[in-house]
Amino acid sequence: MDILNFAAESAVTVRNRLEFPNLFGGTEIEYYRGFEVFGVPIYWYGILIAIGILLACLYVFKRMEKDFGLSRDRAFDVIFAATIIGFICARIYFCVFTTLNPDSPKNYTFVTTFTEIRDGGIAIYGGIIGAVLGGFLFCKLRKVHFTTMLDVAALGFLIGQAIGRWGNFVNQEAYGRDCPTDWIFAMKGSLITSQGITGVVHPCFLYESVWCALGFVFLHFYSKKLRTFDGEIFLLYIAWYGLERFFVEGLRTDSLMAGNFRVSQIVAAVSCGLAFAAFVVFKILTKKKNIPLYVNSGASAELLESDRKAEEERKSKKEAKKNQPAESILSDDEDEEDKPAEEAEKAEKPTEAVEESREIIGEAEETTEENTQADEERGE
Repeated sequence: MDILNFAAESAVTVRNRLEFPNLFGGTEIEYYRGFEVFGVPIYWYGILIAIGILLACLYVFKRMEKDFGLSRDRAFDVIFAATIIGFICARIYFCVFTTLNPDSPKNYTFVTTFTEIRDGGIAIYGGIIGAVLGGFLFCKLRKVHFTTMLDVAALGFLIGQAIGRWGNFVNQEAYGRDCPTDWIFAMKGSLITSQGITGVVHPCFLYESVWCALGFVFLHFYSKKLRTFDGEIFLLYIAWYGLERFFVEGLRTDSLMAGNFRVSQIVAAVSCGLAFAAFVVFKILTKKKNIPLYVNSGASAELLESDRKAEEERKSKKEAKKNQPAESILSDDEDEEDKPAEEAEKAEKPTEAVEESREIIGEAEETTEENTQADEERGE
């Protein structure tokens, strides 16, 4: 995953061969680097990267709320943005150090290297730096606890790297220098031979894949029982990965260089040392000050409860909107049924005007009758 080589020199229709002469009495694999869909080449490398990201997301979303106290909806926004920023920064990192490498072709510039995505690659440390910076920004925007998010992301990183490295297997890249012919993992392949290497080499991608898988298993159980402060899993991930990368990078033949130094080897050594030192310091401070994990804090419970209420409100509004037309129709039907009864009732009841007229006529009749009686009395 440090170098994602999209070189088009080996088309998906060309059959490739990879051999492990000393593994299980001799293992030989023949395969294609990809396949075509409507004439468009689809590489197994990209598919493996996608599978790694998918499985990492499924894992972290399952544990996110219960074990880390993070809202899935909020964290999804952070992960989505950080993944995109991480890939962009991984490409920038690769292009910067490729341009600075004195052994690079003279026509290489940052712009040409960055835009030629089928002739170049990405660098994992650039991706980690970009994902952390992007994650920090979006954690602030979405009110997600940053150091806890780093712990979750670290477990996802290990899953993605363990699976994604098998893309290097398919591409026959990220291999090392010549190794002893009797080494159990000694490897040779048709693409490697085409580059002028006739002997057996170290399968560096395999070493890293296995190391990341072991790291994931270790940190998975550690995070369940032994985690005492937020950010602890991320620090252990940086130290674990840096330790392996420092030694394996020394075996590789395609390292990014800064002068005579391997960039990833320097970054691995520095990051491993700093991460382990920070782990020890925070472990001691947490024990002394008895600082609770975010998942056990009131802030986490309050935010999760607020999100649940907001989600319930959204659902109720959606349900009400969905049922509104049916209720309107039912109300109209009831009104139509009530109309004949109302009209009949109105027909039976005299209007106010008629009542007033009747009262006036009655009063007039009474007055006339009184006048008649008065005249009769005078006549007598």
